[in-house]
Amino acid sequence: WQIANAQPRTAFERDYDRVLFSSPVRRMADKTQVFPLERGDTARTRLTHSFEVSNLARSVGIDLSFNRKMAAECANACRDIPAILATIGLAHDLGNPPFGHQGEMAIARWFSQNEQILDDEQLSPAMRNDFLHFEGNAQTLRLLTKLQLINDSFGLNLTVASLAALIKYPTASDQIDKNHVARKKHGFFQSERDIVESIWPQVGLAAGQRHPLTWLMEACDDIAYTVLDAEDAVKKGLLSFSDTLAFLEHEAGDDPVTQAVCQAAREEHQAYRREPLSPSELNDISMQTFRIRAIGSLMSVVANTFCKRFDDIVNDRLKQSLLDCSPGCSLLNALKKSNRQHAYQHRSVLRVELTGFEVIHGLMDAFWYAITHRQDPADPQSNRTTPLAGYIYKRISENYRRVFTSPDNPMPLRYRELQLVTDMISGMTDRYALQLHEEFIQAGFKPQTHI
Repeated sequence: WQIANAQPRTAFERDYDRVLFSSPVRRMADKTQVFPLERGDTARTRLTHSFEVSNLARSVGIDLSFNRKMAAECANACRDIPAILATIGLAHDLGNPPFGHQGEMAIARWFSQNEQILDDEQLSPAMRNDFLHFEGNAQTLRLLTKLQLINDSFGLNLTVASLAALIKYPTASDQIDKNHVARKKHGFFQSERDIVESIWPQVGLAAGQRHPLTWLMEACDDIAYTVLDAEDAVKKGLLSFSDTLAFLEHEAGDDPVTQAVCQAAREEHQAYRREPLSPSELNDISMQTFRIRAIGSLMSVVANTFCKRFDDIVNDRLKQSLLDCSPGCSLLNALKKSNRQHAYQHRSVLRVELTGFEVIHGLMDAFWYAITHRQDPADPQSNRTTPLAGYIYKRISENYRRVFTSPDNPMPLRYRELQLVTDMISGMTDRYALQLHEEFIQAGFKPQTHI
Protein backbone atom coordinates (compact mmCIF):
# COMPACT_ATOMS: atom_id res chain seq x y z
CA TRP A 1 0.00 0.00 0.00
CA GLN A 2 1.18 3.52 -0.77
CA ILE A 3 0.53 6.37 1.60
CA ALA A 4 -1.55 8.97 -0.17
CA ASN A 5 0.13 12.34 -0.58
CA ALA A 6 -3.13 14.22 -0.24
CA GLN A 7 -3.31 15.95 3.15
CA PRO A 8 -6.89 15.96 4.47
CA ARG A 9 -6.11 18.80 6.90
CA THR A 10 -5.49 22.42 6.07
CA ALA A 11 -2.27 24.03 7.29
CA PHE A 12 -4.19 25.75 10.09
CA GLU A 13 -5.83 22.52 11.20
CA ARG A 14 -2.35 21.00 11.40
CA ASP A 15 -1.34 23.92 13.63
CA TYR A 16 -4.07 22.98 16.09
CA ASP A 17 -3.02 19.34 16.09
CA ARG A 18 0.64 20.18 16.62
CA VAL A 19 -0.23 22.30 19.64
CA LEU A 20 -2.68 19.74 21.00
CA PHE A 21 -0.15 16.89 20.96
CA SER A 22 2.71 18.96 22.41
CA SER A 23 4.01 18.32 25.92
CA PRO A 24 3.35 21.89 27.20
CA VAL A 25 -0.38 21.28 26.68
CA ARG A 26 -0.27 18.16 28.83
CA ARG A 27 1.63 20.02 31.56
CA MET A 28 -1.24 22.49 31.91
CA ALA A 29 -3.27 19.74 33.57
CA ASP A 30 -1.13 20.32 36.68
CA LYS A 31 -1.10 24.11 36.59
CA THR A 32 -3.45 26.12 38.78
CA GLN A 33 -6.10 28.28 37.16
CA VAL A 34 -7.48 29.95 40.33
CA PHE A 35 -8.38 27.41 42.98
CA PRO A 36 -5.78 24.99 44.43
CA LEU A 37 -5.55 21.62 42.72
CA GLU A 38 -7.02 18.88 44.91
CA ARG A 39 -7.48 15.17 44.31
CA GLY A 40 -10.92 14.39 42.90
CA ASP A 41 -11.75 18.08 42.57
CA THR A 42 -13.81 19.50 39.71
CA ALA A 43 -12.32 23.00 39.82
CA ARG A 44 -10.76 24.07 36.56
CA THR A 45 -7.06 23.73 35.79
CA ARG A 46 -5.09 25.77 33.26
CA LEU A 47 -5.68 22.91 30.79
CA THR A 48 -9.46 22.81 31.11
CA HIS A 49 -9.55 26.61 30.90
CA SER A 50 -7.54 26.48 27.67
CA PHE A 51 -9.82 23.84 26.17
CA GLU A 52 -12.82 26.00 27.03
CA VAL A 53 -11.28 29.12 25.49
CA SER A 54 -10.40 27.11 22.39
CA ASN A 55 -13.97 25.82 22.16
CA LEU A 56 -15.48 29.30 22.47
CA ALA A 57 -13.01 30.75 19.96
CA ARG A 58 -13.74 28.04 17.42
CA SER A 59 -17.48 28.56 17.93
CA VAL A 60 -17.32 32.28 17.20
CA GLY A 61 -15.16 31.49 14.17
CA ILE A 62 -17.85 29.12 12.87
CA ASP A 63 -20.51 31.77 13.46
CA LEU A 64 -18.54 34.44 11.60
CA SER A 65 -17.46 32.28 8.66
CA PHE A 66 -20.60 30.18 8.13
CA ASN A 67 -23.44 32.38 9.30
CA ARG A 68 -22.06 35.86 8.67
CA LYS A 69 -19.99 34.95 5.58
CA MET A 70 -16.84 36.65 6.82
CA ALA A 71 -13.94 36.32 4.36
CA ALA A 72 -16.29 34.54 1.95
CA GLU A 73 -13.92 35.37 -0.89
CA CYS A 74 -11.33 32.99 0.63
CA ALA A 75 -11.77 29.40 -0.50
CA ASN A 76 -11.25 27.69 2.86
CA ALA A 77 -12.42 30.44 5.22
CA CYS A 78 -15.08 28.21 6.79
CA ARG A 79 -12.35 25.80 7.87
CA ASP A 80 -9.42 28.15 8.37
CA ILE A 81 -10.95 30.84 10.59
CA PRO A 82 -12.34 28.38 13.17
CA ALA A 83 -9.07 26.40 13.07
CA ILE A 84 -6.86 29.44 13.72
CA LEU A 85 -9.11 30.59 16.55
CA ALA A 86 -9.17 27.11 18.11
CA THR A 87 -5.36 26.96 17.92
CA ILE A 88 -4.66 30.28 19.57
CA GLY A 89 -7.33 29.62 22.19
CA LEU A 90 -5.64 26.35 23.11
CA ALA A 91 -2.14 27.85 23.08
CA HIS A 92 -2.74 31.22 24.73
CA ASP A 93 -1.68 30.19 28.26
CA LEU A 94 1.13 27.76 27.44
CA GLY A 95 3.86 30.11 28.62
CA ASN A 96 2.35 30.89 31.99
CA PRO A 97 4.33 29.64 35.00
CA PRO A 98 2.91 27.44 37.79
CA PHE A 99 0.64 28.66 40.60
CA GLY A 100 -1.81 30.70 38.56
CA HIS A 101 -1.34 34.22 37.28
CA GLN A 102 0.54 35.14 40.43
CA GLY A 103 3.42 33.08 39.06
CA GLU A 104 4.18 35.86 36.58
CA MET A 105 4.24 38.40 39.38
CA ALA A 106 6.53 36.17 41.46
CA ILE A 107 9.05 35.96 38.61
CA ALA A 108 9.00 39.72 38.00
CA ARG A 109 9.37 40.44 41.71
CA TRP A 110 12.40 38.15 42.00
CA PHE A 111 14.14 40.16 39.29
CA SER A 112 13.22 43.46 40.92
CA GLN A 113 14.63 42.21 44.24
CA ASN A 114 17.81 41.05 42.49
CA GLU A 115 18.05 43.95 40.07
CA GLN A 116 21.83 44.10 40.35
CA ILE A 117 22.09 41.04 38.08
CA LEU A 118 20.49 43.13 35.31
CA ASP A 119 23.28 45.71 35.58
CA ASP A 120 25.11 44.61 32.46
CA GLU A 121 26.21 46.99 29.73
CA GLN A 122 25.18 44.50 27.05
CA LEU A 123 21.54 44.57 28.18
CA SER A 124 19.36 47.19 26.50
CA PRO A 125 16.44 48.76 28.44
CA ALA A 126 14.07 46.45 26.56
CA MET A 127 16.11 43.40 27.50
CA ARG A 128 16.01 44.36 31.18
CA ASN A 129 12.28 45.05 31.01
CA ASP A 130 11.68 41.58 29.55
CA PHE A 131 12.51 40.26 33.02
CA LEU A 132 11.37 43.09 35.30
CA HIS A 133 7.94 42.85 33.65
CA PHE A 134 7.91 39.15 32.84
CA GLU A 135 4.98 38.17 30.60
CA GLY A 136 3.52 34.70 30.12
CA ASN A 137 2.14 35.79 26.73
CA ALA A 138 5.66 36.49 25.49
CA GLN A 139 6.85 33.17 26.91
CA THR A 140 4.11 31.40 24.93
CA LEU A 141 5.49 32.73 21.66
CA ARG A 142 9.02 31.75 22.69
CA LEU A 143 7.89 28.28 23.70
CA LEU A 144 6.21 27.58 20.37
CA THR A 145 8.94 29.05 18.16
CA LYS A 146 12.17 28.22 20.00
CA LEU A 147 11.75 25.69 22.80
CA GLN A 148 9.81 22.85 21.16
CA LEU A 149 11.90 20.60 18.96
CA ILE A 150 10.68 18.77 15.87
CA ASN A 151 13.50 18.48 13.32
CA ASP A 152 14.58 22.06 12.72
CA SER A 153 14.98 25.38 14.53
CA PHE A 154 11.40 26.58 14.04
CA GLY A 155 9.82 25.13 17.17
CA LEU A 156 6.46 23.60 16.38
CA ASN A 157 6.73 25.19 12.92
CA LEU A 158 3.30 26.82 13.01
CA THR A 159 1.98 29.01 10.21
CA VAL A 160 2.68 32.71 10.35
CA ALA A 161 -1.07 33.39 10.49
CA SER A 162 -1.48 31.35 13.67
CA LEU A 163 1.61 32.93 15.23
CA ALA A 164 0.46 36.44 14.32
CA ALA A 165 -2.99 35.81 15.81
CA LEU A 166 -1.39 34.36 18.95
CA ILE A 167 0.46 37.60 19.75
CA LYS A 168 -2.01 39.28 22.09
CA TYR A 169 0.22 42.29 22.77
CA PRO A 170 2.24 43.11 19.62
CA THR A 171 4.66 45.43 21.37
CA ALA A 172 8.06 45.25 23.04
CA SER A 173 8.63 45.67 26.76
CA ASP A 174 10.04 49.20 26.31
CA GLN A 175 7.07 50.42 24.23
CA ILE A 176 4.12 49.62 26.50
CA ASP A 177 1.08 51.93 26.29
CA LYS A 178 -1.32 51.43 29.20
CA ASN A 179 -4.04 53.40 27.36
CA HIS A 180 -4.28 50.89 24.49
CA VAL A 181 -5.65 47.42 25.23
CA ALA A 182 -3.37 45.79 22.63
CA ARG A 183 -0.24 47.49 23.97
CA LYS A 184 -0.78 47.55 27.73
CA LYS A 185 1.70 44.67 28.11
CA HIS A 186 4.44 43.24 25.94
CA GLY A 187 3.80 40.18 23.84
CA PHE A 188 7.31 39.14 22.82
CA PHE A 189 10.80 39.13 24.26
CA GLN A 190 13.80 40.68 22.55
CA SER A 191 15.00 37.16 21.79
CA GLU A 192 11.98 36.66 19.50
CA ARG A 193 11.80 40.19 18.10
CA ASP A 194 13.22 39.14 14.72
CA ILE A 195 10.54 36.44 14.41
CA VAL A 196 7.75 38.91 15.16
CA GLU A 197 9.09 41.51 12.76
CA SER A 198 9.26 38.90 10.00
CA ILE A 199 5.67 37.75 10.69
CA TRP A 200 3.92 41.12 10.47
CA PRO A 201 4.53 41.88 6.77
CA GLN A 202 3.72 38.30 5.77
CA VAL A 203 0.18 38.64 7.12
CA GLY A 204 -0.36 42.26 6.11
CA LEU A 205 -0.07 43.81 9.56
CA ALA A 206 1.71 47.06 10.32
CA ALA A 207 4.40 46.89 12.98
CA GLY A 208 2.73 46.78 16.37
CA GLN A 209 -0.75 46.04 14.98
CA ARG A 210 -2.85 43.28 16.53
CA HIS A 211 -4.26 40.57 14.28
CA PRO A 212 -8.09 40.84 13.92
CA LEU A 213 -8.66 37.29 15.20
CA THR A 214 -6.71 38.06 18.36
CA TRP A 215 -9.51 40.39 19.47
CA LEU A 216 -11.89 37.45 19.38
CA MET A 217 -9.56 35.14 21.30
CA GLU A 218 -9.09 37.83 23.97
CA ALA A 219 -12.87 38.12 24.35
CA CYS A 220 -13.30 34.35 24.61
CA ASP A 221 -10.58 34.21 27.27
CA ASP A 222 -12.32 36.97 29.27
CA ILE A 223 -15.68 35.22 29.02
CA ALA A 224 -14.26 31.81 29.96
CA TYR A 225 -12.32 32.82 33.05
CA THR A 226 -14.94 35.29 34.31
CA VAL A 227 -18.04 33.14 33.95
CA LEU A 228 -16.37 29.85 34.81
CA ASP A 229 -14.51 31.22 37.83
CA ALA A 230 -17.93 32.27 39.12
CA GLU A 231 -19.23 28.75 38.54
CA ASP A 232 -16.22 27.26 40.33
CA ALA A 233 -16.74 29.62 43.28
CA VAL A 234 -20.27 28.26 43.70
CA LYS A 235 -19.04 24.69 43.30
CA LYS A 236 -16.52 25.40 46.07
CA GLY A 237 -19.30 26.65 48.34
CA LEU A 238 -17.96 30.21 48.54
CA LEU A 239 -21.38 31.56 47.57
CA SER A 240 -24.62 30.18 46.15
CA PHE A 241 -26.46 30.50 42.86
CA SER A 242 -28.92 32.85 44.52
CA ASP A 243 -26.07 34.91 45.97
CA THR A 244 -24.61 35.26 42.49
CA LEU A 245 -27.85 36.51 40.94
CA ALA A 246 -28.46 38.89 43.83
CA PHE A 247 -24.98 40.36 43.44
CA LEU A 248 -25.38 40.83 39.67
CA GLU A 249 -28.79 42.44 39.98
CA HIS A 250 -27.46 44.81 42.63
CA GLU A 251 -24.44 45.79 40.54
CA ALA A 252 -26.00 45.83 37.06
CA GLY A 253 -29.74 45.48 37.57
CA ASP A 254 -30.60 48.09 34.93
CA ASP A 255 -28.51 46.41 32.24
CA PRO A 256 -30.67 44.58 29.65
CA VAL A 257 -28.16 41.75 29.08
CA THR A 258 -27.77 41.12 32.81
CA GLN A 259 -31.53 41.21 33.30
CA ALA A 260 -32.15 38.72 30.51
CA VAL A 261 -29.49 36.27 31.72
CA CYS A 262 -30.59 36.41 35.35
CA GLN A 263 -34.28 36.08 34.45
CA ALA A 264 -33.71 33.05 32.25
CA ALA A 265 -31.51 31.37 34.87
CA ARG A 266 -34.00 32.10 37.65
CA GLU A 267 -36.94 30.65 35.69
CA GLU A 268 -35.04 27.41 35.10
CA HIS A 269 -33.98 27.38 38.75
CA GLN A 270 -37.66 27.48 39.77
CA ALA A 271 -38.38 24.54 37.47
CA TYR A 272 -35.50 22.55 38.97
CA ARG A 273 -36.89 23.15 42.47
CA ARG A 274 -39.79 20.88 41.62
CA GLU A 275 -37.39 17.99 41.03
CA PRO A 276 -36.14 15.71 43.86
CA LEU A 277 -32.74 17.41 44.09
CA SER A 278 -30.59 18.00 47.14
CA PRO A 279 -29.67 21.63 47.93
CA SER A 280 -26.17 20.99 46.59
CA GLU A 281 -27.47 19.47 43.36
CA LEU A 282 -29.94 22.33 42.91
CA ASN A 283 -27.19 24.85 43.41
CA ASP A 284 -24.89 23.12 40.91
CA ILE A 285 -27.44 22.61 38.15
CA SER A 286 -28.79 26.13 38.52
CA MET A 287 -25.29 27.56 38.21
CA GLN A 288 -24.67 25.41 35.15
CA THR A 289 -27.78 26.92 33.59
CA PHE A 290 -26.55 30.40 34.46
CA ARG A 291 -23.19 29.59 32.84
CA ILE A 292 -24.91 28.48 29.63
CA ARG A 293 -27.09 31.60 29.49
CA ALA A 294 -24.27 34.00 30.33
CA ILE A 295 -21.79 32.53 27.83
CA GLY A 296 -24.43 32.36 25.10
CA SER A 297 -25.36 36.01 25.55
CA LEU A 298 -21.78 37.24 25.78
CA MET A 299 -20.64 35.25 22.74
CA SER A 300 -23.46 36.74 20.70
CA VAL A 301 -22.55 40.31 21.61
CA VAL A 302 -18.88 39.61 20.89
CA ALA A 303 -19.65 38.46 17.33
CA ASN A 304 -21.96 41.44 16.77
CA THR A 305 -19.42 43.91 18.14
CA PHE A 306 -16.61 42.40 16.08
CA CYS A 307 -18.60 42.89 12.88
CA LYS A 308 -19.67 46.40 13.90
CA ARG A 309 -16.14 47.53 14.79
CA PHE A 310 -14.28 45.58 12.12
CA ASP A 311 -13.11 48.66 10.23
CA ASP A 312 -11.72 50.14 13.45
CA ILE A 313 -9.95 46.86 14.18
CA VAL A 314 -8.25 46.44 10.82
CA ASN A 315 -7.25 50.11 10.76
CA ASP A 316 -5.84 49.94 14.31
CA ARG A 317 -8.27 52.50 15.72
CA LEU A 318 -9.87 50.39 18.45
CA LYS A 319 -8.24 50.96 21.84
CA GLN A 320 -10.72 49.05 24.04
CA SER A 321 -11.37 45.35 24.18
CA LEU A 322 -14.36 44.02 22.24
CA LEU A 323 -16.25 43.32 25.46
CA ASP A 324 -15.55 46.75 26.92
CA CYS A 325 -17.24 48.39 23.95
CA SER A 326 -20.09 45.85 23.74
CA PRO A 327 -23.52 45.53 25.39
CA GLY A 328 -22.06 42.68 27.50
CA CYS A 329 -19.72 45.01 29.38
CA SER A 330 -21.92 45.52 32.46
CA LEU A 331 -22.59 41.81 32.99
CA LEU A 332 -18.94 40.90 32.60
CA ASN A 333 -17.72 43.64 34.93
CA ALA A 334 -20.28 42.72 37.58
CA LEU A 335 -19.16 39.08 37.43
CA LYS A 336 -15.51 40.14 37.71
CA LYS A 337 -16.33 42.19 40.79
CA SER A 338 -18.12 39.23 42.35
CA ASN A 339 -15.13 37.00 41.64
CA ARG A 340 -12.73 39.49 43.21
CA GLN A 341 -14.80 39.73 46.37
CA HIS A 342 -15.86 36.13 46.83
CA ALA A 343 -13.30 33.95 45.02
CA TYR A 344 -9.91 35.56 44.52
CA GLN A 345 -9.63 36.72 48.13
CA HIS A 346 -10.52 33.34 49.63
CA ARG A 347 -7.83 31.97 51.93
CA SER A 348 -7.32 28.85 49.76
CA VAL A 349 -6.51 31.04 46.74
CA LEU A 350 -4.27 33.35 48.77
CA ARG A 351 -2.46 30.31 50.14
CA VAL A 352 -1.68 29.15 46.60
CA GLU A 353 -0.27 32.60 45.86
CA LEU A 354 1.90 32.57 48.98
CA THR A 355 3.18 29.07 48.24
CA GLY A 356 3.82 30.06 44.64
CA PHE A 357 5.94 33.04 45.62
CA GLU A 358 7.98 31.00 48.10
CA VAL A 359 8.60 28.08 45.74
CA ILE A 360 9.26 30.14 42.60
CA HIS A 361 11.68 32.45 44.42
CA GLY A 362 13.49 29.50 45.97
CA LEU A 363 13.82 27.76 42.61
CA MET A 364 15.03 30.94 40.90
CA ASP A 365 17.67 31.34 43.62
CA ALA A 366 18.81 27.76 43.01
CA PHE A 367 18.86 27.95 39.22
CA TRP A 368 20.71 31.27 39.23
CA TYR A 369 23.30 29.83 41.58
CA ALA A 370 23.78 26.81 39.33
CA ILE A 371 23.86 28.76 36.07
CA THR A 372 26.40 31.37 37.19
CA HIS A 373 28.70 29.25 39.35
CA ARG A 374 30.85 27.89 36.52
CA GLN A 375 34.59 27.71 36.08
CA ASP A 376 34.77 29.94 33.02
CA PRO A 377 32.28 32.85 33.19
CA ALA A 378 32.64 33.40 29.44
CA ASP A 379 31.84 29.76 28.57
CA PRO A 380 28.30 28.63 29.47
CA GLN A 381 29.28 24.99 28.89
CA SER A 382 32.15 24.98 31.35
CA ASN A 383 31.95 22.84 34.48
CA ARG A 384 30.18 24.11 37.58
CA THR A 385 32.36 25.22 40.48
CA THR A 386 30.63 23.09 43.14
CA PRO A 387 28.95 19.68 43.19
CA LEU A 388 25.69 21.32 44.31
CA ALA A 389 25.77 23.77 41.40
CA GLY A 390 26.44 20.87 39.04
CA TYR A 391 23.57 18.86 40.50
CA ILE A 392 21.06 21.70 40.19
CA TYR A 393 22.24 22.64 36.70
CA LYS A 394 21.66 19.09 35.46
CA ARG A 395 18.07 19.31 36.72
CA ILE A 396 17.38 22.06 34.19
CA SER A 397 15.73 20.74 31.03
CA GLU A 398 18.31 19.50 28.53
CA ASN A 399 16.39 21.21 25.75
CA TYR A 400 16.50 24.58 27.50
CA ARG A 401 20.21 24.14 28.26
CA ARG A 402 20.84 23.38 24.58
CA VAL A 403 19.22 26.68 23.56
CA PHE A 404 21.21 28.50 26.26
CA THR A 405 24.60 27.15 25.18
CA SER A 406 23.99 27.15 21.42
CA PRO A 407 26.63 29.10 19.47
CA ASP A 408 23.79 30.25 17.20
CA ASN A 409 22.05 32.06 20.06
CA PRO A 410 22.63 35.76 19.24
CA MET A 411 21.58 37.21 22.59
CA PRO A 412 24.11 38.58 25.14
CA LEU A 413 25.36 35.97 27.58
CA ARG A 414 23.74 37.63 30.60
CA TYR A 415 20.38 37.73 28.79
CA ARG A 416 20.70 34.03 27.98
CA GLU A 417 21.49 33.23 31.63
CA LEU A 418 18.42 35.13 32.79
CA GLN A 419 16.25 33.52 30.16
CA LEU A 420 17.36 30.02 31.09
CA VAL A 421 15.91 30.66 34.55
CA THR A 422 12.55 31.87 33.20
CA ASP A 423 12.36 29.11 30.59
CA MET A 424 12.74 26.48 33.29
CA ILE A 425 10.34 28.06 35.76
CA SER A 426 7.64 28.67 33.15
CA GLY A 427 7.78 25.09 31.92
CA MET A 428 7.15 23.58 35.35
CA THR A 429 3.88 22.27 36.74
CA ASP A 430 2.72 23.09 40.26
CA ARG A 431 3.53 19.62 41.56
CA TYR A 432 6.95 19.43 39.92
CA ALA A 433 7.90 22.88 41.23
CA LEU A 434 6.99 21.84 44.77
CA GLN A 435 8.91 18.57 44.47
CA LEU A 436 12.02 20.17 42.97
CA HIS A 437 12.05 22.95 45.56
CA GLU A 438 12.00 20.36 48.32
CA GLU A 439 14.64 18.27 46.53
CA PHE A 440 17.05 21.22 46.34
CA ILE A 441 16.59 22.02 50.02
CA GLN A 442 17.29 18.41 50.95
CA ALA A 443 20.39 18.50 48.74
CA GLY A 444 21.71 21.38 50.83
CA PHE A 445 20.64 24.50 48.94
CA LYS A 446 19.42 27.34 51.15
CA PRO A 447 17.18 29.78 49.27
CA GLN A 448 16.75 33.35 50.40
CA THR A 449 13.41 34.40 51.87
CA HIS A 450 12.22 37.49 50.05
CA ILE A 451 8.49 37.07 49.40
